[in-house]
Amino acid sequence: MKKLIFLALSFFMMLNSGVLAQDGYRMEFEIDNFSGEELYLGFYYGDKQYLKDTARINEAGKYVFEGEEKLPGGVYIVVMPPSNQIFQILMDEDQQFSVKTDSLSSMETMQVTGSKENKLFYDYMQFLNAKRPVNQELQQQKQAAAGDEQKIAEIDATIEKLNKEVRSYQLNLIEENPNSLAAALIKANIPVEFPDFEGTEEEQQEQKWRHMQNHYFDNIDLSDPRLARTPFLFQRIDYYINSLTVQHPDTIAQAIDYILEKAKPAEDTYKYYLIHFLNEYASSKVVGFDAVYVHLAENYYGKGMAPWTEQEALDKILDNAKTLKPLLIGKVAPDIQLEKRDGSKISLHDVDSEYTVLYFWRYDCGHCKKSTPVMKEFYEKFKDRGVELMAVCVKFTDDIPECWKYIDENEIGDWLHTVDTYLRSKYTSIYDVKTTPQMYILNKDKEIISKRIGAEQLEEVMDKIIEHNSKGDQP
Repeated sequence: MKKLIFLALSFFMMLNSGVLAQDGYRMEFEIDNFSGEELYLGFYYGDKQYLKDTARINEAGKYVFEGEEKLPGGVYIVVMPPSNQIFQILMDEDQQFSVKTDSLSSMETMQVTGSKENKLFYDYMQFLNAKRPVNQELQQQKQAAAGDEQKIAEIDATIEKLNKEVRSYQLNLIEENPNSLAAALIKANIPVEFPDFEGTEEEQQEQKWRHMQNHYFDNIDLSDPRLARTPFLFQRIDYYINSLTVQHPDTIAQAIDYILEKAKPAEDTYKYYLIHFLNEYASSKVVGFDAVYVHLAENYYGKGMAPWTEQEALDKILDNAKTLKPLLIGKVAPDIQLEKRDGSKISLHDVDSEYTVLYFWRYDCGHCKKSTPVMKEFYEKFKDRGVELMAVCVKFTDDIPECWKYIDENEIGDWLHTVDTYLRSKYTSIYDVKTTPQMYILNKDKEIISKRIGAEQLEEVMDKIIEHNSKGDQP
């Protein structure tokens, strides 16, 4: 079913704009059908909204927001307590204007004095409002004409004409006001156009995905600092990273690099998203995605591209990356020398098996106790399938006897159990063992192929690994 282009912008129904030129800001509001004592001014930033200012009613019965410094450009929110109804205004260069509206229909009744931006935007929104019921009527007619192909074709032609009218309005506004915030917002919400693709349905879907990926930001200027304070930029970037990008650490890192490079001229945008992505992948629960954290730490924080970071925090970020880098998926697991129960030495790399599960645990760890029967059952199923379970009891000196006692009581002595009485191997720092249980799955070359999964996931993960490798061996 054909739909009007302007419907893609429906969430802007309450937007209102204001251009600013003098030092500081002063906005005066007169709101019919609102009698609250206070009015709040907020703004969008990332995926959240923040409070900026509070206005109280003055002697003239109007609310005034006033400050000595200009506000950063973007979309701001005027909140009417206690119901917290909102309408939105655009802030740009000239920040001295007045607003008259009605709380019951703020968009339709909005009158702004001293703001070319607002006139541009509200003229546009009122134009869309006038076309929307026309479109709805046409859609209803089309539904009622089901089965009448000629009638449907006529209605489709009328809808297409309406689409062209809306698109013409958009393009004219953008062309005639190329530097305005209103134009930037309208352009950013024009959908990506697709050419005709050929091939099977599956091939066309792949071509469409790649086209969307390559042209997703054609209408969004990431270097425009005003867009950082809009209700859509965070969602757009999040969708690009998490939906349009193949979910592999390398491709995600490349996609983030692309966004940060585009955003560099907008310092606040660049700073926000570099910090956001570093924190997101520092705490990611997806196996292997810590590689993205290492990439950002080394290539941005380690190269002086995050100058706002204090030295103590910078040192911590780089130290974390240094610890994580040798433990990334695909890396050869660091070798450590441990002791068996009889006192003999054994190195991780000396374990001769198709797969090795390196398992760090404690006898007094609640989660480890819950994992023990699961690990026991796992080993019984996989010990004859080329899997060795090398368990390291995370205790030393006087606690070591309790490790062997727990092993005997739980009848898990057939695992390859090890300890490090005097912590000579430094395995806790090398393997970043801050909590237990922890595990790493290694192949025959001791390369890390999975890690930091729970005992309850181990059987499923191991099955998939073995199945994948067995298929890879087939001609």
